Amino acid sequence: MVGLCRWECHSFTGNCEVMISEERFVLSSTISSKSLASLALSGDTPKSSSIRFSIDDFGTGFSSLSTIQKVPLSELKIDQSFIQNISHEADSGVIIRTIIGMANNLGLDVVAEVVETQTQFAFLKQAGCKVFQGYLFGKPLPLSEAECLL
Repeated sequence: MVGLCRWECHSFTGNCEVMISEERFVLSSTISSKSLASLALSGDTPKSSSIRFSIDDFGTGFSSLSTIQKVPLSELKIDQSFIQNISHEADSGVIIRTIIGMANNLGLDVVAEVVETQTQFAFLKQAGCKVFQGYLFGKPLPLSEAECLL
């Protein structure tokens, strides 16, 4: 799985997040729902496991809804292409609301990526998204500066 996903380990909580882009997940025969499930050895559900699985860039790949059902996911990250087009493409708003609604109904967390404007933030918040990433909230910082914020 090296090169197919990004690991974020949080030593202060003992939790790890495996973030897999939707396209890589679909195109790779080396990642299967069985192998992902075997990684989540602790906890009975994705929410209680010490390893969380997240599909990054959701909505841009070729996965089917059955993929979401088979993999022990914890989170979907809405691809930035939908968020960037909120103000001038009505379809983007419909897609975002659908992803958020589906994720909420499945008990998955939702993250909006690359939120850069108040308009995007207001739309996403009204649509039910609770976690956001992007320059609107802060730019990347060196570790030494980020530690001061914790």
